[in-house]
Amino acid sequence: MTALNQIIAADAAQIPLYAKRDIALVRGEGNYLFDTDGKRYLDAMSNYGVASLGHAHPAFTAALVDQLGKLTTAHQSFYNDARSAFLEEIALIAPEGVGRSFLSNSGTEAVEAALKFARIATGRSGIVAAKRGYHGRTLGALSATAEKKYREPFEGILGQAATHVAFNDLEALEAAVSDETAAIVLEPVQGEGGIHVGDAAWLQRAADLAQTYGSILIFDEVQSGFRTGAPFFGVANGVVPDIIVTAKAIANGLPVGVTLVTDAIAEQVPGGAHGSTFGGNPLISRGGAETLRIMREDDLYANATRVGSYVIAKIEELGSSKIRAVRGTGLMFGIELKVKAGGVLKALQEHGVLALMAGTLVIRFLPPMTWTEQQADELVAVLADILGD
Repeated sequence: MTALNQIIAADAAQIPLYAKRDIALVRGEGNYLFDTDGKRYLDAMSNYGVASLGHAHPAFTAALVDQLGKLTTAHQSFYNDARSAFLEEIALIAPEGVGRSFLSNSGTEAVEAALKFARIATGRSGIVAAKRGYHGRTLGALSATAEKKYREPFEGILGQAATHVAFNDLEALEAAVSDETAAIVLEPVQGEGGIHVGDAAWLQRAADLAQTYGSILIFDEVQSGFRTGAPFFGVANGVVPDIIVTAKAIANGLPVGVTLVTDAIAEQVPGGAHGSTFGGNPLISRGGAETLRIMREDDLYANATRVGSYVIAKIEELGSSKIRAVRGTGLMFGIELKVKAGGVLKALQEHGVLALMAGTLVIRFLPPMTWTEQQADELVAVLADILGD
């Protein structure tokens, strides 16, 4: 039995929730991944946007090894030095007035907390979100997620469903928000929904409506955070919400969720209203602090902007008749095809490039923020081979 077959056999013990690819990834180095046969793949997806520093980053690895030798777990009822260092790094990227945090283990958990905090702060239950929006699959977060395939199996036990409006549609948003709205929940850049970039005017109108009706504006930056050229895309475009949710890239693949709120919201949340046993533990906090430090000192935000603009322009220059549109910002971009994307995704893998899908027509790219023009050129060369006329 080959190494791959052994891995596949053992994996059969899992509940079959995921559509499996036909390779097993066993090692990473920088911007590349390797399978059991030693084949190298260009990482253009960073495992759904989490490996922001690439793989086996020396400084990141050294920090984790050091922390493993000190302390791995400490409940948040105790103070801890590693957690405090992480919170200090978070404070450097948090917009003024939105600096109180809750630490959890994933983007979904961070969204769940945000929704609870919004309902506590307003005493309301109504949620307004965007069509094609994705906010997670736990029951609370699922109430804001738009995709029916995620929601339908649980319709009988979901709480009050959100009102979903068209993305970037000012009139639809204005019609949906009322004095019964607890929160407006938006991804400033949609990922799962097909890579759609929010207009600054639309995001600002959401903030204005939230203020008018006493609602809470939540920006879900789980996927768009960091890789779009700034810690938070919405804030970089001039709109500061009441709550910011982030995860994925913030700890280079470690399970972290962060919910940032205003002082006013934080002061209304009673003790014990929410919690997390593993959230903010020393090991994960050390990894998060080190990730943010490296992003800051290596100026990976500017790198994401520069390389992202470069690769998007190069893809557009291909002029392929198979491409309907190229969308994105920074190192969060996608190609909408005129044909189903599944075959192209498979062809990319066969050519040594790992990417993702977003719906049935969009190939989604979420590469490490450490990409250079070299990796961009490698991707474009493969795309030219696959999509060339």
